[in-house]
Amino acid sequence: MWESIVSIFSSLSFGQIVAASFFLIAIIDPLGNIPVTINLEKQGLKINPLQVSVVSAIILLMFLLLGEVLMQMFGIKIEYFAVAGGFIIFLMALEMILDITIFKADVEGNGNIIPLAFPMYAGPGAFTALIAMTAEYSVPNLVVAVFICIIILFVVLLGTHWLMKYLGKNTLYVVRKFFGIIVLAIACQLMFGNLAIIF
Repeated sequence: MWESIVSIFSSLSFGQIVAASFFLIAIIDPLGNIPVTINLEKQGLKINPLQVSVVSAIILLMFLLLGEVLMQMFGIKIEYFAVAGGFIIFLMALEMILDITIFKADVEGNGNIIPLAFPMYAGPGAFTALIAMTAEYSVPNLVVAVFICIIILFVVLLGTHWLMKYLGKNTLYVVRKFFGIIVLAIACQLMFGNLAIIF
């Protein structure tokens, strides 16, 4: 058991953790979603940052650990999923950059689990990103990245009103565009990098 723990820690890569964390944060976009969160509060939803963060972490980790098993059941290779996932993420990046709506979520709910934890934060975009990244990053690094991302999400949710007051809508708008460009570049890397492996 001790050898297994040591093996896991020795396999951790600082570079992979930073890259995966940045990618997940860009996909989840807690800063860009602040206006949405405040709007939900105005509609009567009492935000519980801890509950939203914990549920989001559980959903993301379950999908990360079980997603590959599901793909094996359907006979899908990780490289092909990474290309398909890269394309979906490419469309999400266009949404962020161009302020258009491509994906429409038909989900109703009035709680911290739905629609905040799912599908806003731990949603299809994050699922796709996690599975696609397993083609390039090791699972232990992705697990650490998920925890880092969730901690940042918790801090942002905790300081939502403070951030909205001191950053303002214009700053949040610029941040969303910046993350959109980063997501677009990563999507291209996932698609073309794995296409090269396939061919």
